[in-house]
Amino acid sequence: MSENFNISSSPHIRSKITTSSIMLWVVIALLPATAFGIFNFGLPALMVVAVTVVSSVLTEYIYQKLMHKKVTICDFSAVVTGVLLALNLPPTAPWWMCVLGSVFAILVVKQLFGGLGQNFMNPALGARCFLLISFTGRMTTFVYDGVSGATPLALLKAGEQVNVFDMFVGNTAGTIGETSVIAILLGAVLLLALGIIDIRIPGTYLVTFVIFILLFGGHGFDVTYIAAQLCGGGLMLGAWFMATDYVTSPITKRGQILYGICLGVLTGLFRLFGGSAEGVSYAIIISNLLVPLIERVTLPKPFGKGGEK
Repeated sequence: MSENFNISSSPHIRSKITTSSIMLWVVIALLPATAFGIFNFGLPALMVVAVTVVSSVLTEYIYQKLMHKKVTICDFSAVVTGVLLALNLPPTAPWWMCVLGSVFAILVVKQLFGGLGQNFMNPALGARCFLLISFTGRMTTFVYDGVSGATPLALLKAGEQVNVFDMFVGNTAGTIGETSVIAILLGAVLLLALGIIDIRIPGTYLVTFVIFILLFGGHGFDVTYIAAQLCGGGLMLGAWFMATDYVTSPITKRGQILYGICLGVLTGLFRLFGGSAEGVSYAIIISNLLVPLIERVTLPKPFGKGGEK
């Protein structure tokens, strides 16, 4: 035969969708929550978002230049990390803490492990937990309408009443991006419509969490309590935008369901029985670490292999 055939490695069917286009759509989907956070908390929130995004992009650029690697800031992954980190910070976070968190997310969690696709946990959440452990006071101080106070979840844990409607709309204290459930869901619907994320992980996560709350929350089928738990803290932001991260979540369908169950159970454990009212960040990070094991036990067996009887 005179014809030459070039055999490449799998996958043999490739999508035209690029990493940069996916990341750009994620940034666009995060705009409603970001815009509402800036509207809700003012110029300090805008400063936090700007500093984290610029610091994340610069950290990636400088590291890759120094290491003589291909510069990948045009894939928007560093921008996504910067925005997500900002949305997980209080609007009162000082600029130096924003820079420190960005450097930790990009350099320690992402680049030192090989860059995009090699990181073992979500960079933004890794940085948030690092800052939370290092600067607990600053990370847990929230100001709304000029008054310092506890978040709705903290009030709920203390047995006090909360306004669920304000939590749903976003008229409450919290981090920049977690307060408005409406804004988060607008972005989530966009990603679902484009097929960038699948309902499997966030759906399993939220359903498992609700079941856990029903069984161990001590409030029975109290719709107001369940709604407050769903709308409070970083649950919605984490479920739709961070638990669904391609790199740190399972690729198998059964694995995604098991992953969602782990997320829901861990979040319930941290919130109900932990010392803090929140627990989404730690639940996602721990579940990220479990992903290799989850994929190992849920990976489909190749056709014709095994021969079990």
